[in-house]
Amino acid sequence: MRGLIGKKIGMTHLFDKDGTQIPVSVIQVGPCPVVQVKSPKKDGYAAVQLAFGVVRPTKVKLAEVGHCKKAGLPAYRNLQEFRVENADEFEAGQMIDVTIFKDVAEVDVTGKTKGRGFTGLHKRHNFHGGPASHGSKSHDVAGSIGSSAYPSRVMKGKKMAGRMGYKRFTVKNLKVVEIDLENNLMMVRGAVPGAVNTILRITASS
Repeated sequence: MRGLIGKKIGMTHLFDKDGTQIPVSVIQVGPCPVVQVKSPKKDGYAAVQLAFGVVRPTKVKLAEVGHCKKAGLPAYRNLQEFRVENADEFEAGQMIDVTIFKDVAEVDVTGKTKGRGFTGLHKRHNFHGGPASHGSKSHDVAGSIGSSAYPSRVMKGKKMAGRMGYKRFTVKNLKVVEIDLENNLMMVRGAVPGAVNTILRITASS
């Protein structure tokens, strides 16, 4: 298995041997305990369910508290599944940390992008807007959004103002610059989705 749950710590920069500055994202990767092991015989596929982020039992549903307790673990906020080739190699309660990425050169990082709220056409779809002078009164409006004769309605998928961001997004093939095994930190080149403290899914690039 080459995947863990993590959290975005922020961005900084490092320097290589030549003195070149490298922008990096700092991710706390695990440690993640195994909450449940799924086998092909019982569940139809081989996978392990990992947890991240210990919380008070009152912060999650009672069923989730019992689910973690069954594996001998405290309550966790985030649970995710990762496919594995052989489920027999894992057991409930086993702790997995960033050392599984020790020999990995590139990773894929998945998370929720920053939420921008309700935004207009300029920001959401990069529209340039109407004329700024000569008596124009349509500077920051959509203009015509449909036809009156046919089909007499606004077509589905029309680009309009609305909620922007907070969507699942994956950045692929990010180069692993450095791994801090002692503190379970991974530094990858470039940006990863979301704001600080965003929960991320980190997997080795295929």
